[in-house]
Amino acid sequence: MAKKSPLPKLRERDKATLGKLTGLADAVAKSALAGREPKVEIPLRTKGNTTWDKKRGILRMGDATADRELFNLNQAKQFMQTMLHASTIKDLIEIGKTSSLRGVFYKAKHTVAGTKENTFDGQEESDPILEDLEVTLGALREELHIFAENRGTLVGNITIIDKGDEINARKQGSGGWGIPSIVEADVIQFGKCEAKFVLHVEKGTVWNRFNEDRFWEEHNCILTHGAGQPPRGVRRLLQRFNQELKLPIICLLDCDPWGHYIYSVIKQGSISLAFESSRLAIPEAKFLGIRAADFKDCKLPDAVKITLSENDIKRAKEIAAYPWFAEHKAWQKEIAALLDNGFKMEVEAMIAKGVSFVTEEYVPQRLKAKAWLD
Repeated sequence: MAKKSPLPKLRERDKATLGKLTGLADAVAKSALAGREPKVEIPLRTKGNTTWDKKRGILRMGDATADRELFNLNQAKQFMQTMLHASTIKDLIEIGKTSSLRGVFYKAKHTVAGTKENTFDGQEESDPILEDLEVTLGALREELHIFAENRGTLVGNITIIDKGDEINARKQGSGGWGIPSIVEADVIQFGKCEAKFVLHVEKGTVWNRFNEDRFWEEHNCILTHGAGQPPRGVRRLLQRFNQELKLPIICLLDCDPWGHYIYSVIKQGSISLAFESSRLAIPEAKFLGIRAADFKDCKLPDAVKITLSENDIKRAKEIAAYPWFAEHKAWQKEIAALLDNGFKMEVEAMIAKGVSFVTEEYVPQRLKAKAWLD
């Protein structure tokens, strides 16, 4: 019989997280033993419990909470799910292992004895429970030893130390370095960096064009993408570049409400993750384009137009009403121009002017003129 590996020595951060988990379990147990209904107080991750911190330029979560009760038929399943995930997290910390969001879902999923009821029917039930635990415990996801699937890529003039391995981001070929889910300083450190800024593009297809054209080498920068809405790992790394290396973060995104929303999330944070804005939001981020005026200014053909749907129009008006955009005349003008056009455009639309027009003319000219929105 193989010997079990000795349990790792816990880091101070892990000890603190275990203490929070134990406190949560103790509170539930004490309520039950005292004849009171077991419940967990969960901070609300809703628009109504989100405030705009104008001074800091980020979204913040408010103080409102809701009780999750065991004997409430509408809440009993979520209560059970919360306890299951808390138990899994405790096990992960104690053995010094990490697991994916998907792995945690499968670890907790089973059929309740004597019933045909599953603890979880899908991962869409599991992930929000983990976020509830984050805000309830006041612990970040990486402190819970949970990671998400890698989604995002980097290349450029920087050396990165990833768990002791030296990654020369200048020599990553056509594929680049995959940005991991956990990028905290105890995992990822920065080595030599010649880059003067970070260009963040929306999608991998656009990133491929910039990488193939060696834009990052020509313009001395770091080039990243987040596969659409950037995951936490990408946003956190961008924030670290900005705060620790003092690199400007410049965004090249689609000219549509979703591109505007991605920029908003990078800059101010998101409602669902407002509790993490202080470690994710980048108030100094700039929006370089694509812009509504580019259709005429760049003399693009009608074929690049994508008619705005009713949902696009509704979303654009919602974004225009965000307090950080509502008081910004340039952004009000930009969103109004999008709506007046009646169509949206992707970054890839620039290929109509030439395969490398966006890398060789559009972005360099915008950078030189500092023609961006902030």
